[in-house]
Amino acid sequence: MKDGGTENNAACITGRIMPGASYSHEMYGERFYRADILACRASGITDTIPLMVSEKVADLEREHLDSMVEVTGPFRSYNRKDDGKSHLELSVLVQGIRYLDDGYVDCGSNNRVFLKGFLCKAPVYRRTPLGREIADILLAVNRPYGKSDYIPCVCWGRGAVLASRLEVGSAVSIMGRIQSREYVKNLSETEAQMRVAYEVSVTTLEPEA
Repeated sequence: MKDGGTENNAACITGRIMPGASYSHEMYGERFYRADILACRASGITDTIPLMVSEKVADLEREHLDSMVEVTGPFRSYNRKDDGKSHLELSVLVQGIRYLDDGYVDCGSNNRVFLKGFLCKAPVYRRTPLGREIADILLAVNRPYGKSDYIPCVCWGRGAVLASRLEVGSAVSIMGRIQSREYVKNLSETEAQMRVAYEVSVTTLEPEA
């Protein structure tokens, strides 16, 4: 799958786009809005995936509210500064949106992303308490004009073993799904906050020559 983005970064998500789109920013006179799309997994879990949508692509204040849609575009990262600290924000930059009639959605193929890039940190390999193998990697995916997106990815089983053997700078291509995960951020000894992390759950990982 290489539609809906550039040759090295393409996502295609089918799900229900939620009401409550909010203004994000303006660039070169073009306004962008943030919204969420809900995509189911075969297990029944639902992922909440952030979207960034230009007013030239869709008017989210009037269109596609609480509707089933298919969106396509690259999975992008942005560094947002908050209180002097940088935070990595991830979202699908929507380049195409198509309205779908309510009906059956194949939860096994409704959330797909293709990435080709380079490892920019050493893989972190570990095992779960039940013995499942996991490797976390951070993939740098080049954009045009010398910029890059930095996408956290999670590999499982044999993919985790393969990832653990790769070195920083290794080129890989990845197929997977975008997933959301809640976690607790301890702000102080007495204060904690529930947050959501986004990452790519890798189904296939192929080293590039």
